[in-house]
Amino acid sequence: MLDRLERYWRVLGTGLSFLTFGLGGLVLQVTVLPALYLLVWNGGQRQRLARAAIRISFRSFIWFMNTVGVLRYRCSGLERLDRRGLLILANHPTLIDTVFLIAFVKHADCVVNAHLFTNAYTGAPTRAAGYVRSDVGPALVQASERSLGRGDNLVIFPEGTRTPKNGAIHLKRGAAQVAVRAERDITPVIITCVPPTLAKGDPWWSVPPRRAYFTIEVRDDIPVRPFIAESAEPAVAARHLTTHLEQYFTRESRAHAVA
Repeated sequence: MLDRLERYWRVLGTGLSFLTFGLGGLVLQVTVLPALYLLVWNGGQRQRLARAAIRISFRSFIWFMNTVGVLRYRCSGLERLDRRGLLILANHPTLIDTVFLIAFVKHADCVVNAHLFTNAYTGAPTRAAGYVRSDVGPALVQASERSLGRGDNLVIFPEGTRTPKNGAIHLKRGAAQVAVRAERDITPVIITCVPPTLAKGDPWWSVPPRRAYFTIEVRDDIPVRPFIAESAEPAVAARHLTTHLEQYFTRESRAHAVA
């Protein structure tokens, strides 16, 4: 009986969490962002402040979900993020992975789906933050290089969507192309959620039998130079790097989930 009541509470808590997330987006749109456009004339500074506001709101959202009992989480290796110009690649098991990384990555830029730029709740904050659109084709690599050159920490989920329930990780080549062309080592992040929740195809109210436990682990950098050195063609180097990353994220995410 207590287990059932606790599960009902987590359904309610999840609903409250997403309601809070939506309201937070509206608050940013009607208060913080207009104030930035009114008071801060420098575009670069306004963008940095918008990103800082998003980071604070995402940290608050995670705190809320943890406080009401929807989830627990543990982060490790965050000290590796105390640098600038990082190319951060992560696997993507749940709906809120982006929230976790933006919340804990300083000076974060992010490659995001195009629909977020027109969404009623996320459109204005996403545009104000100047995040990189994922649908711009070859310009994606150029925009990513510019972001890294400014010293932003660029977050990419190279799967392009959430990992399917069978756990098969398939990466698109865009992230590897950025790494090769910008000659940036990769800072990998392994995200796991046990038991699984908010996975691809899951409705928000389908909560797991017990509270989900997230782990966000920042690993040592993956050098890119060996892949560049083995091939004179950037496209070939990116293909080999993509294969390596696919194997890496598959192996590490499964091992981490079992552990």
